[in-house]
Amino acid sequence: MTATATRVLVLNSGSSSLKYQLLDMTDGARLAVGLVERIGEETSRLAHTPLATGGDKRETEGPIADHEAALKAVGAELAADGLGLDSPELAAIGHRVVHGGLKFTEPTVIDDAVLQEIERLVPVAPLHNPANLTGIRTAQALRPDLPQVAVFDTAFHTTMPEHAARYAIDVATADAHRIRRYGFHGTSHAYVSRRTAELLGKDPSEVNVIVLHLGNGASASAVAGGRCVDTSMGLTPLEGLVMGTRSGDIDPAVTFHLKRVAGMSEDEVDVLLNKKSGLIGLCGDNDMREIRRRIDEGDERARLAFDIYIHRLKKYIGAYSAVLGRVDAVAFTAGVGENAAPVREAAVAGLEEMGLAVDASLNAVRSDEPRLISPEYARVAVAVVPTDEELEIAQQTYALVSA
Repeated sequence: MTATATRVLVLNSGSSSLKYQLLDMTDGARLAVGLVERIGEETSRLAHTPLATGGDKRETEGPIADHEAALKAVGAELAADGLGLDSPELAAIGHRVVHGGLKFTEPTVIDDAVLQEIERLVPVAPLHNPANLTGIRTAQALRPDLPQVAVFDTAFHTTMPEHAARYAIDVATADAHRIRRYGFHGTSHAYVSRRTAELLGKDPSEVNVIVLHLGNGASASAVAGGRCVDTSMGLTPLEGLVMGTRSGDIDPAVTFHLKRVAGMSEDEVDVLLNKKSGLIGLCGDNDMREIRRRIDEGDERARLAFDIYIHRLKKYIGAYSAVLGRVDAVAFTAGVGENAAPVREAAVAGLEEMGLAVDASLNAVRSDEPRLISPEYARVAVAVVPTDEELEIAQQTYALVSA
């Protein structure tokens, strides 16, 4: 890597989408951001914003056959801004990879052995790892000379002790099929827990934080001194909190019951729990803004959905307070966590004996900056910390290739 190579391209490859950001690691500035969606369809769309030049968002529509065509189109947009993929200033490409199992505990330079291991983990991440692999191979083909780095969603959670990570099932069966709690949203939990410590003016090693990543997918983590000791998602992202379309925690016997009594197939149960449950299953909406609007109009289904969502949040706050023993802060992040003041207020309401409280005026403020929303007298800080997974991936990637 040359001394002038300070840029990192971050790629997040989905089955039919490609999100990207180009960052300059001298100051973490975003030079360009964009999204290619509906890859493989006639109605593919590319939205590109050249932040480095202050230009307006550019959108193009038309067929984009595959991820190779998508990345080439992204390269053309970047080149139009003088930021092309062939630039000598590009130090590396960082890839979000959802599942790294137990093998990958930190960012990793991608080689054939790494690709084989990511592929071996496809059975435990069938919706995500194949798409991540496609993005990696596409980028390798276009820039074979450039370091490609995998940053794993699961890596931050590999510090969990065995008593938190293991399920209480037959050990031989669990080991044979790699069944355990892996956790997800790890880059977000790592970033937010560290930024929360900074907000408190302390080193991460001195702070115990409960991080609540609340988006359409939602997860909680207990972070002790910068290390994850428990997290709500498990073998898959289905376990834990109530989410936009996922059920979260559920009696596993429900699946057997649905097969026996309702005659549902495994695939139908899978779709039910992952895509037709959570908020959308409870009230038909998975947009918290719409749910709050309906509550204000007296909609009882929306109210019940909200109450179930909050009840599960409270349970995890209480459980992780017990796991940590001492809690210095509870941090809300991601789309709902950062923007839905009623969710934050309701989640800590009634937990005053645990040292939690929210100042109504501070909670009502909308800002892109990390901030405290608890009153000065509160024993436990309550924070809103906008997550930045792309910056976290870029920082981890650049640190690795620089070293």
